[in-house]
Amino acid sequence: MNEEDIIIRQENVNYDDDNIKTLTGTEHIRLRPGMYIGRLGDGTFPEDGIYVLLKEVIDNSIDEFKMKAGDRIEINIEDNLRVSVRDYGRGIPQGKMIEAVSVLNTGGKYDSKAFKKSIGLNGVGVKAVNALSKHFEVHSFRDGMVRKASFERGKLLSDVTEKTEDENGTYIFFEPDADDKLFKGYRFHDDIVENMLRNYTYLNTGLAIMYNGRRILSRHGLEDLLKDRMTNDPLYPIVHLKGEDIEVAFTHANQYGEEYYSFVNGQHTTQGGTHQSAFKEHIAKTIKEFFGKYEYGDIRTGIVAAIALNVEEPVFESQTKIKLGSTQMAPDGDSINKYVGDFIKQQVDNYLHIHQDVAEVIENKVKENERERKAMAGVTKLARERAKKANLHNRKLRDCRIHYSDAKNERKEESCIFITEGDSASGSITKSRDVNTQAVFSLRGKPLNSFGLTKKIVYENEEFNLLQAALDIEEGLDTLRYNKVIVATDADVDGMHIRLLIITFFLQFFPELVKKGHVYVLQTPLFRVRNKRTKIRNKEMREDGKKGDFVTRYCYSEDERSKAIEELGPDPEITRFKGLGEISPEEFAGFIGPDIRLEQVTLHKNDQVQKLLEYYMGKNTMERQNFIIDNLVIEEDRPEEGEYE
Repeated sequence: MNEEDIIIRQENVNYDDDNIKTLTGTEHIRLRPGMYIGRLGDGTFPEDGIYVLLKEVIDNSIDEFKMKAGDRIEINIEDNLRVSVRDYGRGIPQGKMIEAVSVLNTGGKYDSKAFKKSIGLNGVGVKAVNALSKHFEVHSFRDGMVRKASFERGKLLSDVTEKTEDENGTYIFFEPDADDKLFKGYRFHDDIVENMLRNYTYLNTGLAIMYNGRRILSRHGLEDLLKDRMTNDPLYPIVHLKGEDIEVAFTHANQYGEEYYSFVNGQHTTQGGTHQSAFKEHIAKTIKEFFGKYEYGDIRTGIVAAIALNVEEPVFESQTKIKLGSTQMAPDGDSINKYVGDFIKQQVDNYLHIHQDVAEVIENKVKENERERKAMAGVTKLARERAKKANLHNRKLRDCRIHYSDAKNERKEESCIFITEGDSASGSITKSRDVNTQAVFSLRGKPLNSFGLTKKIVYENEEFNLLQAALDIEEGLDTLRYNKVIVATDADVDGMHIRLLIITFFLQFFPELVKKGHVYVLQTPLFRVRNKRTKIRNKEMREDGKKGDFVTRYCYSEDERSKAIEELGPDPEITRFKGLGEISPEEFAGFIGPDIRLEQVTLHKNDQVQKLLEYYMGKNTMERQNFIIDNLVIEEDRPEEGEYE
């Protein structure tokens, strides 16, 4: 009998009526927030919980707009911490307002007559916002009366009803709870919020959103979305088609891979689902039937497309609603695959017959894809066989147990892979990583500059081929094995160059990996500052009991180092890390643990990928030389007082 068995048996002995607890809805939300909002986080990433809270509030206002009640929403975020949302819809029915925002499984969307194609149907959303907020207020304006209520962490503080001259609608204010280790150190990031709001306007043409005084509006729906998101010029005018419950837009660009944006009832399904799969299948099938030849892969390579679908009582794979699981348009309606397929078949086929010029451009692009595929057919076959053999014992890849493609695993979002340079850095990470969710791929020095090369190089270059196989993205992102692809290189000139080469590889051949927000750069400390003489114990500071009673601070910038020196007292011991290999595995565990610092690689709507790559990775033009000279910073590498190597 081992120690674990003893512990379990002891617990069973004490198991009685006192062990059975009944939690209120608010208590359960606060105890298990992940069940309701996915993850917590601090606002660094779009999937962090504070944005789910914001979305849950806005979704209700969007539903009002869909019911033709109110065409503007005002959103203000004060100090990146506190949020207010005011719509001009019908207002929450005042008699049930308190229940609507605080009692689980209470809402007006169970009756599909009122909200046939709503985003949230489970009566959970805004209740989770209330329960997870330090302060929450709701005002319902209806027909000259306003009912106001305030809450603290889901508990009612005040409730008054009075006359008003304000327009009908709903006002909600919330401040996420930074205490109790919920949203510790959180901040709303302006670019993430604005991107979320723009998605709402693309799906709701005519809706005006005022965000901190800025007006966001879309007049052309998904066509505007593609124009804003495309980082390469379209080969032909965007094809934009609308039906009663479906809207699609697509074009092709001179880029590798496939790029899709999908939505259900206004919800951005970042992981796709049945509607996106149906679109991919039938757009290729329809174009193939139009020309009477070509393969699906050749037709879809370079496509950039968006689909928005309205579904009655949608079923998502989780409360965060980022992947559609529904197979039916309505409980008694057509299948989603058939509905999308029939629409694409009729509308796209008609469009191509009418617009022969567009059909000609599409065929030329497909032929080009076909020629390139055939030219590298032999190389591809050999490379796949080599990668398959290597995967059996791939010395470059130290895999993890949980993958992003594991549909039913609750921790799949945590799955990541570190791309490191050399054995020294990969060794430290490998020894300190979480083997369940963190994989490591080791590069052999600087990778090849892939700018201007064809995809053939992905198969000819062993390192690129093995990386592609490790990520499992040869056929697109549907099989991506890691949610975060983290470039982990030294913070010196060589390390920066390697970062640029890896990001160039992704932008050149797998741009959707970057556009979908999967690529990150690992931030590691530049300095370690510690003082053995200072007898301070602070949970915020690292301590190493093995080396004595001292405080250690890890600094990611010169400013942080200066503050650490000031706080820790005289004669600090300062170590400058010149490479990841110099950081011990024990220390590295803290840098890739829960407090990991990552910088997401992003593209903005004005970024033209090919032009950017040509400028930074192309031939050494005089323009680029002048840019480097004008922005060059020379840092003398000498130890400072108190520093040792």
